[in-house]
Amino acid sequence: MTKDAVIAILKKETGYISGEKIGQALGISRAAVNTAVRTLRREGYEIQSSTNKGYRLTTALDTLHTGDLMALLSPERMTSIECLDCVESTNRSLQLRALEGAPEGQIVLAGEQIDGRGRRGRRFYSPPKKGIYLSYLLRPQELPSDVTTITAWTAVAISRAIGQVCGITPQIKWVNDLYLHNKKIAGILTEMSIESESGHIQYVIIGIGLNVSQKADDFPEELLSSAGSLFSETGTRYPRAALAAAIIGELDQLRADWPQKKAAYLDAYRSSSIMMQKEIVILNQKDSKSAVVTGISDDFGLCVTYPDGSSEVLQGGEVSIRF
Repeated sequence: MTKDAVIAILKKETGYISGEKIGQALGISRAAVNTAVRTLRREGYEIQSSTNKGYRLTTALDTLHTGDLMALLSPERMTSIECLDCVESTNRSLQLRALEGAPEGQIVLAGEQIDGRGRRGRRFYSPPKKGIYLSYLLRPQELPSDVTTITAWTAVAISRAIGQVCGITPQIKWVNDLYLHNKKIAGILTEMSIESESGHIQYVIIGIGLNVSQKADDFPEELLSSAGSLFSETGTRYPRAALAAAIIGELDQLRADWPQKKAAYLDAYRSSSIMMQKEIVILNQKDSKSAVVTGISDDFGLCVTYPDGSSEVLQGGEVSIRF
């Protein structure tokens, strides 16, 4: 849309830019530029205008619209990014696009999820204008058993993206959660579709939910003691568009690195782990067992020791940390 292209140009400029230059860049008339500016103002953007100078963006909104990302990513990358205000679930939306033949690297990004999901069918709290809810499509050629560590790689990628924008490094809770100050700020849900006849992967969808702007008391009562956001844990408000662009960049890098750069991701995963030497409870369907974490294995498994002295490497499952 014209307004997205206009706001992208205004965000890139530090001073005034004339309506004529904007029009020339976009191949539209000055009247069309003026119409787009009026629309953006109605949406809440503060845009100054001055005779003989043009337009200048003075206050930007913390939005995740197409124009916000156009100011940060290349035109080529934007061709496979869909920005939506609200969806049932970004993973479900991307699944439909994957079945329709969407290319690897296709992204669905939303500012709100009505039915966001976490592991084991849990609901992921996804309020409007507070977080980043993003799903990323992969079409790996490996067998299903060879891509089981993709969630761990993704945790490293998201941690790196947060570090780029915020200058902080979250800790990783095995296998798919990011924490700050013992509060969960992000979760990852990876889903895979496999051809029944060949056993080959049709697609892998990486779903990411990152809490960005929530205050401590914004969370539902059942999450108050366990959930946090970048803002609630640091007191600083970070722009969601910049975070989303950094996440996309790191996921693109992950796609390029997979699977040759395993050692670098494994080292980063180990160094960021919140699990080391922690007492945990391993949650099973029938019972639960206590253990102490002793390490992360070379295939991203969780090394644990039980009270009787026996040990095991967990390759999957649910664990609870005793902070």
